[in-house]
Amino acid sequence: MRRPALYSSSRPAPAQQATAAQPTPATVDPTPSPAPRRRRLSLSSPALLWAAIALLSAVLALSLSPAMHPTQRKLTQQDINAAVLKTLETQVLPSEYARAYDNIRPSVVRVVSYVKRSRLKDEMPRGQGSARPKPLGPAQGNSNANAEDDEIEAGVGTGVVIVDKGIILTNLHVVSGADHVKVTFFDGLESSASITGVQPENDLAVLQAQKIPDDMIAATMRSTGDLQPGDKVLAVGFPFGIGPSASGGIVSGLQRSFRSPEGKQEMNNLIQFDAAANPGNSGGPLVTMDGEVVGIVTAILNPTPARTFLGIGFAVPIENAATAAGLPPF
Repeated sequence: MRRPALYSSSRPAPAQQATAAQPTPATVDPTPSPAPRRRRLSLSSPALLWAAIALLSAVLALSLSPAMHPTQRKLTQQDINAAVLKTLETQVLPSEYARAYDNIRPSVVRVVSYVKRSRLKDEMPRGQGSARPKPLGPAQGNSNANAEDDEIEAGVGTGVVIVDKGIILTNLHVVSGADHVKVTFFDGLESSASITGVQPENDLAVLQAQKIPDDMIAATMRSTGDLQPGDKVLAVGFPFGIGPSASGGIVSGLQRSFRSPEGKQEMNNLIQFDAAANPGNSGGPLVTMDGEVVGIVTAILNPTPARTFLGIGFAVPIENAATAAGLPPF
C-alpha cells in the first residue's frame, strides 16, 4: 500500500500552484542538483499520532498507579474515639449550664419599679410615717431626697425579651402599683418601659421598652410538652438586685399548685424546680440546656417569714406566658 506524502505546514500560493501546473521545456541544468532535504516530523502522520497517544496514556497510568499514590487508611470508630478523648484531655469545654447562660444572657433584663414619695406618704397608715419600702437592690443615692415627687426604688425583678421589638415578660407583682418602670438591657442600655398587658391569674405582666439595643436578641421559647422531672434547667435573674446571676438545677415536678403567703391568690399548672431563686429572680427565665425558655420564675415556697430559698421554686409554663403577650401557643 502506498503511503501518503508528508507535507509541511505551509502551502504554496495559488499563483505558484498554477505556474507549477504548466509544462516547461526540458532543459539541462549544468549545476548539480542540491541534496534532497530531510523530511520534517509532523503529528499529521497517523503513526506518530498514535505513538504520542500511547506515550501520554502510559504516563497517566503511571501517575495513577497505587505505587505512586498509596491509599490512605480509612478512619475507624476507634480513631474517632481516640481523637475525642485527646481533645477532652487537652481542652476545657464549657459546661451545659455555661452554654445555656451564654444563649439566654442577651435576652435577660433587670426590671426596677419606682413609686413617688408623695403617693407613699398619702397611702401610709397612721403611726408609720417613717416607714419606707425596702429596696431589694443596692442602695440608690438621691441628691433630691427631700422633694415630694422624687421616685424611690420599690422593687427589683427580672424580665426576658420575647420579641426583638422590646416586648418583655415579667411578673405582675414586680411592677404592680409602680409609677415608673425602668429596664436595663444586657449591654447596659437603660430605658423606661410601659405595661401593655397583664395576666393576673398567672402573675404575669408584659412590658414595652421605649428604647432597645441595636443588636437586640429575643429569647427562644420552647414548649413544655416534652419536659420531664429530672431535666436540667437554669434560672437567670437578679436575686436581691445582684446579677445577672445564674443558678442550675432540675425540674422537680410538673402541674404543681401554689398559694401566696397572704392566701390571696392560687396558681396552678406550675413547673417546680430546685435551682436557687430569691426575691429579685421574679420574672426571670427558666431555661433548658439549649438556652430555650420553658417558664417564667414566679414564686418560691418558704413556710417561714424569711423570704429565702429552701429548695422549692415555681415557674409559669411558657405557653401561659406567651398568651399573656398575645403570642400564638406552640
